[in-house]
Amino acid sequence: MAFPIVAIVGRPNVGKSTLFNRIAGERISIVEDTPGVTRDRIYTHAEWLGTEFRMIDTGGIDLGDEPFLTQITQQAEIAIEEADVIVFIVSAPEGVTDADEKVAKILYRADKPVILAVNKADNPETRETVYDFYSLGFGDPYPVSGVHGLGLGDLLDAVVKEFPDDEGAPKDDSVRFSLIGRPNVGKSSLVNAMLGEDRVIVSNIAGTTRDAVDTKFVADDTKFTMVDTAGIRKRGKVYENTERYSVMRAMRAIDDSDVVLVVLNAEEGIREQDKRVAGYAHEAGRGIIILVNKWDTLKKDNHTLTDFQNLIRLEFQYLSYAPIVFVSAKTGQRLDQLPAMIKRVSENHNKRVQSATLNDVIMDAIALNPTPSDNGKRLRVYYGTQVAVAPPTFVVFVNDPKMMHFSYERFLENQIREHFDFEGTPIHLIERARK
Repeated sequence: MAFPIVAIVGRPNVGKSTLFNRIAGERISIVEDTPGVTRDRIYTHAEWLGTEFRMIDTGGIDLGDEPFLTQITQQAEIAIEEADVIVFIVSAPEGVTDADEKVAKILYRADKPVILAVNKADNPETRETVYDFYSLGFGDPYPVSGVHGLGLGDLLDAVVKEFPDDEGAPKDDSVRFSLIGRPNVGKSSLVNAMLGEDRVIVSNIAGTTRDAVDTKFVADDTKFTMVDTAGIRKRGKVYENTERYSVMRAMRAIDDSDVVLVVLNAEEGIREQDKRVAGYAHEAGRGIIILVNKWDTLKKDNHTLTDFQNLIRLEFQYLSYAPIVFVSAKTGQRLDQLPAMIKRVSENHNKRVQSATLNDVIMDAIALNPTPSDNGKRLRVYYGTQVAVAPPTFVVFVNDPKMMHFSYERFLENQIREHFDFEGTPIHLIERARK
């Protein structure tokens, strides 16, 4: 499912990053008492009482002439455009400022649910100023403290109530996959080539596609839904660096996909942004296929394909399970193989393994490579069971989870992969102490 998106916005230095870190439960944003420190949108996955959502931290909205303020304003406005719910942060000690009123005017135009949070309301004196913020026109203000965590429960309750309701939506029984990658790797061209029609606009200007486009089709008696996720939807002018900031729409598509096609450009090789984008799909636990597009443009010898495969395995070591396909949107090379491969990866992503068969594999693995010991105490593995799919997740019951070294966990994972076809999907192993 695609998770709702919450954008945290406000003028500079009202404590947005502190509140962001408090809700996320970890120090993700840089926190410093200097306006303009958070220049880029920062994204994280968060959860409140079983409801998961994406959260965006932004730079402060301001209309002054300080360095980076134009860019900060632009990024915040794009975050507002992407969000399902906006949390508008103001500062209790400073009261309502002209800058707060300017931000409020921007939010009026957004036509999105806005929750007003009055930060730094740590004591009775500052709490008295909370009522002044009714003048901004966003209903009840919520007094909070990002530093001490006060009032966050009431704030998050209000946020979750505003999330879109997906109940009653028709069930989609198609295999849903998305194409992700940095701009100009040929995602839109691949969409058109797979469909045999001009479904999306194609050009050699990076960032042409500004919206995610869902396309349904049938191949080999299987229904598919394909999503092209090239960029950011923005009314009017798009003024940001697409390669750095086209993340949120791709993340939303990843959340809603069974399988993700990570598209690389054979002409340009592997870039840091490629690894960053692929990392989102891996962390989300989606099935993954690596597509190397524009393969027809390279001069090749007997080693070109093998060398490129080895380079991918070196640069994307965490994607060792992902198949690699060398394709060409221009010539159609190997595109006919993709539907069957996407279907197989989706089936692997949702595969269940019987506990008896799984434990036979685990016990054989231990006989082949005995468990490690530490200070005379040996790790004992009692049994394992599969507890979830998409991705396949296994709980292994042991005497002491702390003794399960990363290398031995990887050994067990490799043994499971060797005996069951989990190509294209990550699998998760969780160690639990047997009670």
